[in-house]
Amino acid sequence: MSHTLDPATTTGAPTAQPRAMRVADDMAMLRAARDLTKDLAQARPAIYWPDMLGSALLGYAALAGAILVDSTLAALALGLVAALALYRALLFIHELSHIHRDALPGFRLGWNLLVGVPMLTPSFMYEGVHTLHHKRTQYGTVEDPEYLPLALMKPWSLPLFVLIAALLPVALIARFAILVPLGAILPPVRRLTWQRFSALAINPAFRRRPPEGELRPRVLWQELGGFVWSWALIGSVFAFGWHPLLVALATVSFAAVLNQLRTLVAHLWENEGEQMTVTAQFLDSVNVPPPGVVAELWAPVGLRYHALHHLMPSMPYHALPEAHRRLATELGTDSTYHGANHPGMARLVGRIARSTMRLR
Repeated sequence: MSHTLDPATTTGAPTAQPRAMRVADDMAMLRAARDLTKDLAQARPAIYWPDMLGSALLGYAALAGAILVDSTLAALALGLVAALALYRALLFIHELSHIHRDALPGFRLGWNLLVGVPMLTPSFMYEGVHTLHHKRTQYGTVEDPEYLPLALMKPWSLPLFVLIAALLPVALIARFAILVPLGAILPPVRRLTWQRFSALAINPAFRRRPPEGELRPRVLWQELGGFVWSWALIGSVFAFGWHPLLVALATVSFAAVLNQLRTLVAHLWENEGEQMTVTAQFLDSVNVPPPGVVAELWAPVGLRYHALHHLMPSMPYHALPEAHRRLATELGTDSTYHGANHPGMARLVGRIARSTMRLR
């Protein structure tokens, strides 16, 4: 489901060329990333399963508490816990788009049943989409579903980019409850729904191609599951009133806005559509490494190491902290690698905001 801005109406003509994207590949860094992390590439079920299950169960329990308690303050506190826990559980969709299909038997199915379908964000909405963002020749171009030159847009586009995500839960219910059954009857609606409203993308120019291979049967059962669950949510209003659904929608909206904020600072967004080297892509991406701990809340499941992830997309999330430690130690603070490390969300948002204002 896209929640996007149109660059045709938000991009202004820059007065000066932004940070140079024609960066030569740092072969020493690329070799170090390969050689120093070979032993970390194995996904460990003993970490994935408890983390995902614990996050989901904590999220649902806290959400139930937020719905049932009488105290407004307690409801807000429980809602915050629910949003953060379910947000973490949801972001395992990122891992599903990268791990080998045989690496974690049953994990994709388990995640979809427990998280993806109940949150109306099944894995098909990211599988076959996110990997395009990692293609060497597509990153940062108009063919990248997850890239917009946000640092080159108008200043008002940044708050709009973030706040539009608050509408995502309602949009997802409409997609599965209305567009899916209409698409089963009307092929034009089905094509429109698939091309425009079936991917977690931010690029409004992106059009998704029809599913192929083993993805096709997964799409069918996940679409059906989302359809049934969306109508169960709508029907819950008649059984339990508006309060439970509104609390759930507010909780998911908060998580969606937090994810959009994370997306806003996942890259520097300074490319204007040119093809980039691997090192340029790395430097346009963001690590927010320790010692800060807050980043683990807004960029969980390894996403605080987003630049490192672009160097090694198949590296499991639990291995990224050790991979970062090894590379930072080996390459030092005067290296290209250090150039992708940033101190936190506030400074990154400030950097992008200042960039939009300088270009006016």
